[in-house]
Amino acid sequence: MYSFMGGGLFCAIVGNILLVVSTATDYWMQYRLSGNYAHQGLWRYCMSNKCYMQTDSIAYWNATRAFMILSGMSCFAGIIAGIMSFSHFSSFERFNRSFAAGIMFFVSTFFVLLGMAIYTGVTVNFLGRRFGDWRFSWSYILGWVAMLMTFFKKIMFHHVPGPGGTRAGSPASDCFTAAVFNDCFLLFP
Repeated sequence: MYSFMGGGLFCAIVGNILLVVSTATDYWMQYRLSGNYAHQGLWRYCMSNKCYMQTDSIAYWNATRAFMILSGMSCFAGIIAGIMSFSHFSSFERFNRSFAAGIMFFVSTFFVLLGMAIYTGVTVNFLGRRFGDWRFSWSYILGWVAMLMTFFKKIMFHHVPGPGGTRAGSPASDCFTAAVFNDCFLLFP
């Protein structure tokens, strides 16, 4: 039980660090503009070794920023719930902390997936046509790696035994997760 939780917390911490680095850095996309290389992130763009704040309020940047920040916050809340699941306070008997951590990690995965999908779709369909010589860069790739880490930490916390020895993936303990995937009718015919 504790090995899955420890592995999940390790993935959570690494994933949260990757989320913060990916969101804060400005190497999401590199392109050639007027013969010079330029790069941009969610917050600023750089040309000719000078960086400028992105002052345009473009909807896909704002949506990607918001989803990445919400993902980092829910990941942090999941880490706190995961750390609390190691403690055995008597006041927390009815609250399954590992299940709550798994739900927070699921929410974090969903938010980072939305943010990355929005950025990818708009970049490929709009900016990719605008700039002929362009590519995604390392900050963008770190965002996808963070999405994988948030997915794996959710899986690890999903398979932790819950109260009474039931596994977190069993019908007795989490019909909510199954309902998210529309499978609840299969669990309880």
